[in-house]
Amino acid sequence: MAVDELQAIIQRCQILEEADFKGEDFNLFQVAGQKCLEDGYAAQLLEVIQNEKNKIIIKNMGWNLIPPLVRCIFTYKPEDDKREHCLRILDQLAQLCNPKELVLGLLEQIEQTSGEQVCQTVMLLLQPLQTVLLKLQNKKAYSVGLSLAMIMNQLTPLPVPYTKQQIQEDKLGLCQCCNAVVDFAKPFVNEVVKNMEKSSEYNDMELKEELLKFCMKSLRYPLLTAQLEQLEGIEEHPFRHFATEIIDILWNIKELIPLVFLHHKGESPHWENQEFADTERKNSADSLACLAYLMFVQHLGIKCFPVVF
Repeated sequence: MAVDELQAIIQRCQILEEADFKGEDFNLFQVAGQKCLEDGYAAQLLEVIQNEKNKIIIKNMGWNLIPPLVRCIFTYKPEDDKREHCLRILDQLAQLCNPKELVLGLLEQIEQTSGEQVCQTVMLLLQPLQTVLLKLQNKKAYSVGLSLAMIMNQLTPLPVPYTKQQIQEDKLGLCQCCNAVVDFAKPFVNEVVKNMEKSSEYNDMELKEELLKFCMKSLRYPLLTAQLEQLEGIEEHPFRHFATEIIDILWNIKELIPLVFLHHKGESPHWENQEFADTERKNSADSLACLAYLMFVQHLGIKCFPVVF
């Protein structure tokens, strides 16, 4: 039985030092854990993970369980107890696993989804991903940037709902997902704001740059093609809300005025590859055009510039 196999591996590993775990232990743990999930023993697996004695084992090996866990979550109906157990396992892994390993495990899962499952998977993994990234202390800029880029890359092929009916149905979950991604980014925005307030010579530009890239990308997709007129019967228009949030981020990290009024963001980097340079220039122009439209035509983010209007 899967649970017995898992217990046998756990007992063997409990007496080992962290440094003595071998590749074989990781594989056996992953296979047994996966089998527990597939055979419907999520509750027993949760107990193993929550057991204080297994802390070191879970810290080192737990991230291996992400792929089978995500698969199982999607096979259960929302009201099923087993789904609830799986969600609690996911939450526990976010608390207990080695953050670097887990970030990669979660991003790999997002990268491997396509089509109709993209938004579902992103929505499922945003919370654990945020929890883990916040643990990375000062070295998080690269991982936050990688996460936001990966998520937006996965969303970009999806069609943007345009008619009132499409927006209300939100069949693939894109409207909901975009706004969830903004909420995911907020603690990192707050961190940049706090650091900028602390010192006028704020030097940790990396996190700020990553957030700026995310905003520029969001202006191209979904906002460049999104329908942004007020729609009767839709109280909170998801794309207007998303656009306002993106403008807020730019305002908070002090990039809105340079982008809107100076139309440049530092010196543009010199790319060896001409084709790549042209694409970058076009992307930047599209983002700035969209931003100008949001502010001067749709009057979003107007509170930032009462004098101008």
